[in-house]
Amino acid sequence: MVVLFFQLFGGIGLFLLGMMLLTDGLRAFAGEALRSALIRFTGTPLKAFGSGALATVLVQSSSATTVTVIGFVSAGLLSFPHAIGVVMGASLGTTGTGWIVSVLGLKVNVGFYALPMIGLGAFIKLLAKGRWRSLGLAVAGFGLIFVGIQTLQDAMHSLSEHVDLSMLPDGAFVGHLLAMLLGIFMTVIMQSSSAAVATTLTALHTRTISFDLAASLVIGAAVGTTVTGALAAIGATVPAKRTALAHVIFNLATGLIAIALLPLLLGIIRSAQKHMALEPGAMSLAAFHTIFIAVGVAVFLPLVAPFARLIERILPDRGPLLTRHLDRSVLRSPPVALEAARRALCETGAECIAAIRGAAADPPVPSSPERQAALSEALAGIRDFLDQVPPLSDDVALSQRRIALMHALDHLLRLHSRLAPPSGTHKVLFMPRLNPALELCRLVLALAEASLRNEAPDDWLSRIEKASADLAALRRDDRSRLLAESAARTTSPEQTLQMLDAMRWLDRMSYHAWRISRYLGEDDHPRPENDSPPAHPDD
Repeated sequence: MVVLFFQLFGGIGLFLLGMMLLTDGLRAFAGEALRSALIRFTGTPLKAFGSGALATVLVQSSSATTVTVIGFVSAGLLSFPHAIGVVMGASLGTTGTGWIVSVLGLKVNVGFYALPMIGLGAFIKLLAKGRWRSLGLAVAGFGLIFVGIQTLQDAMHSLSEHVDLSMLPDGAFVGHLLAMLLGIFMTVIMQSSSAAVATTLTALHTRTISFDLAASLVIGAAVGTTVTGALAAIGATVPAKRTALAHVIFNLATGLIAIALLPLLLGIIRSAQKHMALEPGAMSLAAFHTIFIAVGVAVFLPLVAPFARLIERILPDRGPLLTRHLDRSVLRSPPVALEAARRALCETGAECIAAIRGAAADPPVPSSPERQAALSEALAGIRDFLDQVPPLSDDVALSQRRIALMHALDHLLRLHSRLAPPSGTHKVLFMPRLNPALELCRLVLALAEASLRNEAPDDWLSRIEKASADLAALRRDDRSRLLAESAARTTSPEQTLQMLDAMRWLDRMSYHAWRISRYLGEDDHPRPENDSPPAHPDD
């Protein structure tokens, strides 16, 4: 029994290790392309479903896809309804592992032929450069999966001599329930439904378990895989918790539907075996896995919108609105973390500029203490979040993106420190003499806020730069004229200084708003290469 246990435990370990290497290698090899594709092809729930299924087939891990999607939702890269579509696609995509095991892993001695693949992958990992090293990791992981399957087969042949799971009552509800609970337990322990399904397929292939009970065990594995996503959502943002809850409800409901329809589904498989030449055994079980997940998708996919609203009612968002995208779980993926910080900066910047626009309105609308406290809390949270993003010295593009975010944060802190004009300047701010400067500042603030909310016209960047430059030139010219008028006693020194303070406040608010919007603009707008101020001195 000790040898049997070692073989069984080692086979599962080899399979899991191979899955981890394959998943990590493919994710690193695909890199930003996989992340961009996952986001780009999620415009509708159907597209989201397709992209989730494809991504899971590529990386061979529904848990990896689900955890990634949770990060995307937290960062605001993906809407919650679309995330539900991706999660459904991931559940269907993970059935591809069963097909690989049943078609390749159990028919020939693939473990033997996989050994050169492991060696090739190891040499690629050691000798290649750049992301090709990650491909070597994936190749070695793929080979290791089949070595694990071969070890599992040997262990299952021995296990069948000591344990006969086929003696459980197939037709009894209790037997199916126990098998389902066993599938859940195996998946939770292994942290991989693919490993649980591969073990079940191997047990079925060696006749250690009957087909009907193997079907119930696979249903349990589908339910158990939600644990990984649930664990990833602990301590995460509300959007992440919603995604994890949607994953749990979808897989649990799909499992219950499969149990309720089990006689019908098994009848479909037997009919396919008779009329469509579907091979009995492991391949039929892989088909069963795909069919019952597809049934769940057919039920839930048309109801994505109401399903999303239900989840949102169960988990309402009561946290700080401005920093809702700052989920610590996305720090493991610097590109996603930086995008989360950018979105938080955009929303905080838009709110800050809106407060300044209120102060520049006639009559002024003062910012409430609650609003100022929320802005201060958001800026502190963003600064802390950016501080926790890992170093990016090996990625020039990401390093430049981080520098741009730090520039934007610096300007935003300066902007926040002057939410209202200096004391004593309110009475001169709305004088006709300062009206041209006030209108230019209002234009810059309006364009900057609209750009941060993705509501600006196409030419906002050129308009905001021109208006800010015009305001800076107007302040320089008016400064000389105002000082000359004060020397000629046409205006009092006190009023002159107040107008100079008001002009300076308008100019600086305009300048900081322009730079914030420029640094945080979408990728199709070029960011400035440096942060040197225009002709006027900055504080």
